[in-house]
Amino acid sequence: MFFANISYLLLFIPLVGYVVWYLTRGRRMEPSMKVSAVLPFGKGLTSYKNRILHLPFVLRVITLSMVIIVLARPQSSDSWEESDVEGIDIMLATDVSTSMLAMDLKPNRIEAAKEVAAKFVNGRKNDNIGLTIFAGESFTQCPLTIDHAVMLNMLNAVKCDIALNGVIEDGTAIGMGIANGVSRLKESKAVSKVIILLTDGSNNSGEISPEAAAEIAKEFGIRIYTIGVGTNSETAPFPYGDEVVNVPVEIDEATLRKIAEITNGKYYRATSKESLAEIYGEIDKLERTKLHAKQFSAYHEEYQIFAIIAMLSLLLEIILRNTVLRKIP
Repeated sequence: MFFANISYLLLFIPLVGYVVWYLTRGRRMEPSMKVSAVLPFGKGLTSYKNRILHLPFVLRVITLSMVIIVLARPQSSDSWEESDVEGIDIMLATDVSTSMLAMDLKPNRIEAAKEVAAKFVNGRKNDNIGLTIFAGESFTQCPLTIDHAVMLNMLNAVKCDIALNGVIEDGTAIGMGIANGVSRLKESKAVSKVIILLTDGSNNSGEISPEAAAEIAKEFGIRIYTIGVGTNSETAPFPYGDEVVNVPVEIDEATLRKIAEITNGKYYRATSKESLAEIYGEIDKLERTKLHAKQFSAYHEEYQIFAIIAMLSLLLEIILRNTVLRKIP
């Protein structure tokens, strides 16, 4: 235990002086009466009232002592611990174009991607993780944060209808998705900086080409893992009103491989939710950076027991002084 306001403990000095005063001069100030003999008062001198005559003073000292300790704010905490932790900065760049509603991954591509990504985030307790989404344009859904609960809430809120509703332009701007992720990572001081790019199409929008964005990422020491999502078949089921139609599967694997090659990353193809989970598992194993850290747990206030003792001793003193030890002027 330690004290946050330790200087308040100096109040014990005048408290000690108060005790000394009581033991020396304080008792002399009490009213007294001289008598020739104390024999008639023999029983009174041995009554229980005489035995507890100084108890109110003791209780007052206890009360003042507890108040001083409360003012000093006693606290407790775990000890310092040195440990090796694994922490890097990761931006998830996720395609939210309408094609991500295709149902070749169950229940569809975007929901499968969100579910697997959430498990990945939960397994990276020491990492700063952020989320950028893109269709025909890109924006940051969640900046880099260690608060994974916030990150997961933002991830769960991702929908593919934002392009349909005109919130952002539809299309697949892979280069813009990468550039947005780079803008969030470029100032990072982390030993390792990573973008995990997930898309199901080929670049057809945006002002920056995927290759140019990859070169920028390389300049900032950012590695990009690319994931192409979609079945190996030529078509995939897609919801269209009340019907399900087959749409072509168009993944520019050559570009995704080039992005990974430029940044010393790796390209993966996810044809099912299970294979997507395996891909995230492999990335999780690849991206582990050992950092030596000194950690200290949050402190806890420990004044409560002292405050309770102070209140009880004060209450008991008041009761005694107004009942069995009440003085009549």
